[in-house]
Amino acid sequence: MKLNDLQHTQWVLARRADKMNPSVIREILKVTERPGIISFAGGLPSPKTFPVAEFAAACDKVLRDDGEAALQYAASEGYAPLREQVAAGLPWQVDPAQVLITTGSQQGLDLVAKVLIDAGSRILVETPTYLGALQAFAPMEPEVVSVASDAEGVDVDDLAGKPARFLYVLPNFQNPTGRTMSEARRAALSHRAAELGLPLVEDNPYGDLWFDTPPPPPLTARNPDGCIYLGSFSKVLAPGLRLGFLVAPAPVFPKLLQAKQAADLHSPGFNQRMIAEVMKDGFLDRHVPTIRALYRSQRDAMLAALTREMAGLGVQWNTPDGGMFLWARLPEGMSAVELLPRAVDKGVAFVPGAAFFAGRTDARSLRLSFVTATAQQIDIGIAALASAIREQLRP
Repeated sequence: MKLNDLQHTQWVLARRADKMNPSVIREILKVTERPGIISFAGGLPSPKTFPVAEFAAACDKVLRDDGEAALQYAASEGYAPLREQVAAGLPWQVDPAQVLITTGSQQGLDLVAKVLIDAGSRILVETPTYLGALQAFAPMEPEVVSVASDAEGVDVDDLAGKPARFLYVLPNFQNPTGRTMSEARRAALSHRAAELGLPLVEDNPYGDLWFDTPPPPPLTARNPDGCIYLGSFSKVLAPGLRLGFLVAPAPVFPKLLQAKQAADLHSPGFNQRMIAEVMKDGFLDRHVPTIRALYRSQRDAMLAALTREMAGLGVQWNTPDGGMFLWARLPEGMSAVELLPRAVDKGVAFVPGAAFFAGRTDARSLRLSFVTATAQQIDIGIAALASAIREQLRP
């Protein structure tokens, strides 16, 4: 009997697999690979900021001085000197034993989901929130509830009557809106969360990318025992190394570590040693200001182009104080999803805002990233976007 004559194998997918959806942003990025497309869609750091020469030197040194250990299996917690550097760089007292090195901060979200979410349990998110977090949480089948939010972040009063496993929040230069939570709002949120016994998951990949003044201290600094803090090396060094970290209180750290061990044993030890080598001697203190200066000039170029090209169209946008994104709203009655194909035909791409909402969406909203385009490309791209909006507005 031939194999072809036998019954076909029946693959039965887990229920959680139905909750796994493709990233809207990743799908849009495929469109931007077309020649001539100016993309404001991706959340990618500018490659101009990657310290290639420093990594080349670190690679040589790590292989020369510590090659066998760097290429061997390693501790799941992470490379001890790197954990110490992370702890020392945070603005509150942190024991390096609380630091877990992750394969990008995205893995931190996945570990949090696995350890803290049961099917049907409630979690809270901002309105809107980071799409990648919604993707990480969804397979655990939670009830995701959006908390009312404004230009300063979470509306603390809206937490009443919403007991939950945790509130996920991005206080600094939020993805997607670019907004920053004020000092007064942080103090109120920390106090209210402690009062309610509500854990906070604080995600801070953009906090070092401020333009004029640093943001207020992290929520975690105010109540370390009530927060899990996520950070990333992607935005200040290089995303391709896929390294981030989390800081967790003692009651939950062991389970996060066990989830990490089950996921990938450990993050790449060679990459960890390279980052530790590059960061020693205060490199970030010299390097990050160059990123801030570049991103600020690109933000200013986009704001100027929006002011010039969108005049009279009824488009609204904010002015982020740092990070990589700004948030815009189209005129009444327009849909960003419907606008996107027309914009792409004119050579420009963006991300419709609807993808970032856990509950009721805002069809008029869209996210624009200003960090990977030159000033000239920003001028051309915003002009093309304005042209697409004008055409869509015509009767």
